[in-house]
Amino acid sequence: MDPMDTTRPPDAAPETAPDLRTDVLVVGAGPAGLAMAALLARHGVDAVTVTKYAGTAHSPRAHITNQRTVEVFRDLGIEQDVRAVATPNELMGTNVWATSFAEREIARLLTWGSGPERHGDYDLASPSQMCNIPQHVLEPVLLEAAQRRGADIRFSTELVSVTQDDDGVDALVRHRETGTEQRVRARYLVGADGGRSTVADQLGFTFSGEAGLGAAANVWLEADLTAYTAHRPGTLYWMCQPGNDYWVGSGTWICVKPWTEWVLLFMYDPAEGEPDMSHESLVARAQQTIGDPSVHVRIKATSLWQINRQVAETYRRGRAFLVGDAAHRHPPANGLGTNTSIQDSFNLAWKLAYVLQGRAGDALLDSYDAERRPVGEQVVDRAMRSVADMLPISQALGFAPGQTREEGLAALAGLYGATPEAAMRRRTLDEAVRLQNYQFNAHGVELDQRYASGAVLDDGTSWPEPARDPELYHHPTTHPGARLPHAWLTGAGEDVSTIDLAGHGALTVLTGVGGTAWVEAADKVAAELGVPITAHVIAHGEAHADTSGRWRALREIADDGVLLVRPDHHVAWRAPELTGSPLTDLERAVRHTLSLASPAATTDPTDPIPETTTDTRS
Repeated sequence: MDPMDTTRPPDAAPETAPDLRTDVLVVGAGPAGLAMAALLARHGVDAVTVTKYAGTAHSPRAHITNQRTVEVFRDLGIEQDVRAVATPNELMGTNVWATSFAEREIARLLTWGSGPERHGDYDLASPSQMCNIPQHVLEPVLLEAAQRRGADIRFSTELVSVTQDDDGVDALVRHRETGTEQRVRARYLVGADGGRSTVADQLGFTFSGEAGLGAAANVWLEADLTAYTAHRPGTLYWMCQPGNDYWVGSGTWICVKPWTEWVLLFMYDPAEGEPDMSHESLVARAQQTIGDPSVHVRIKATSLWQINRQVAETYRRGRAFLVGDAAHRHPPANGLGTNTSIQDSFNLAWKLAYVLQGRAGDALLDSYDAERRPVGEQVVDRAMRSVADMLPISQALGFAPGQTREEGLAALAGLYGATPEAAMRRRTLDEAVRLQNYQFNAHGVELDQRYASGAVLDDGTSWPEPARDPELYHHPTTHPGARLPHAWLTGAGEDVSTIDLAGHGALTVLTGVGGTAWVEAADKVAAELGVPITAHVIAHGEAHADTSGRWRALREIADDGVLLVRPDHHVAWRAPELTGSPLTDLERAVRHTLSLASPAATTDPTDPIPETTTDTRS
């Protein structure tokens, strides 16, 4: 029997379970923690995940899931499991602004790549589609995936205290139902315990930014709005009414289950006290923004939260790491929160596994902070800008705090007049709606995360200049540090993506016609270093062929050149063509990527590579 599952009389003193030793202790089992648990289990790492909650999320919370995150699920083999319970991309794209569902809409924007102008961009960028999957639906899928791979996940188990030394972490955990306490000794600790992280607080992580920049309420409810939404399917419906210029207007409706289950999000001013959260008040608020009193509203749950703008000043302190909301806190604009959190774990998990298994030096773990903290800063800044960018819509409509309903409706009516002033206001509204592309079609923000660290061997070339707006548009490149570009390849019986050839816990070598020497080198390096390396020749007559020519247009190397791709799909190194010694060059690149010392320098595989005049690490 698991000692954490024992029972005791109600008044008995807390029991003490036997001490537990593990390689990784993960604290928190939200999206970041469950993804970490699943990924570590896939790598065969001895890890324990604890969470103070009795089960997975009990309310929708985060929901937008972008292509990069679905690629992580694809790598784990659960993409189809996620898609089976998610709202597909084709039903999430219509953003509507109106004074109520029942009234005529004011503005519309096609989002998440659903519009004809952007749909091809999204199709070309990834083998995976975006989807809308609320957190309480996603977490059970992640939990099942982790447990199927043998992950040890313990619910109702809270972290009481934690300290660390040079060799590991000491934690005290307590089962919340039984009071049983247990000491855990782990070689590494991952704090995935959210915006009020105990790990961050007790281990001295510091944050830049501000908290409490706004206050909001979520109301999870049931209301059949099929008549108002099925013909314009979307994820977000923005209800704007007189007297309100908040980011979310008078209330934003977030689709949980088409078209009968929703979260109604509204903001309030804490200086005026907390909002009336009584059942009667919330039903009235919902019906006001529906505009049809015949629609029955059933309240399921409510919560209050605040807007923060914070990023940890380091993601690593000694043996401890922060992932997810424990590391970065921001409003849900752009839908980047859970996506960034899961991608944090995808970056860190393989590095922990490689270090623990003796395949990499400890310095590899420093690259987690170097790579993911800039992403966290970018995401927080983008989300805050998107919040501010909503104000011009309210201004164009003529809505402002303190006005009466009559004043607001008169201002709105003036928008449609046949006057030069009204025409100018309409142009202003059009511009304000187009500005929302930076929140809802920010493809470059979602996909083009660039890494510069000791786990990337730069080739001395410049990053390609973007041909279009780098926030709005994805710019595929094989420059070291970039995500591997997607291209469909033909094979025996089915097409596969270049993304599918990489990942799955291994390093990957990709080459083409005349590049078989790289494959031979990969086999030898893998055997010499004890590192999993898969190698693929993309060419006619091989298992995978580029019959469309798309890969040739994206790869930025010659037929006999090579890409070395990390387990997280990011390019570690490339050689534009076959010159010199493939074995020597590839071994040097692998050693650099994994912080493995050259054999001439030391026989200790955990020592970092010494700096030399040829070391081009960022």
